[in-house]
Amino acid sequence: MAAPWWDSDWKDRSPLEYRCYVGNLPWSADERSLMDSFAHYGAISSEIAWNHETGRSRGFGFVNFQDSESMNDAIQGMNGQDVGGRTVTVEQAQPRSRRWRA
Repeated sequence: MAAPWWDSDWKDRSPLEYRCYVGNLPWSADERSLMDSFAHYGAISSEIAWNHETGRSRGFGFVNFQDSESMNDAIQGMNGQDVGGRTVTVEQAQPRSRRWRA
């Protein structure tokens, strides 16, 4: 039986994630513009971190890829590039740790 205070979906996560962290995004960035920026590298999905109080982007997001080759190509090709007028940082995302639930 799972304890209700643990993140219950941790077993459902794939052990291999081909996911990039993209930092220093412009406040105007959304999932579509982030996905379009990485479309050349085979991005399959993207997500932006939002500030729930202001409804504005927190300035970073994540892009998911089908395989490690696509992810590594995107890191090499996009790190330090201009996206929406800002120079972005692109690196392999660290796996999410299990979290306590209140």
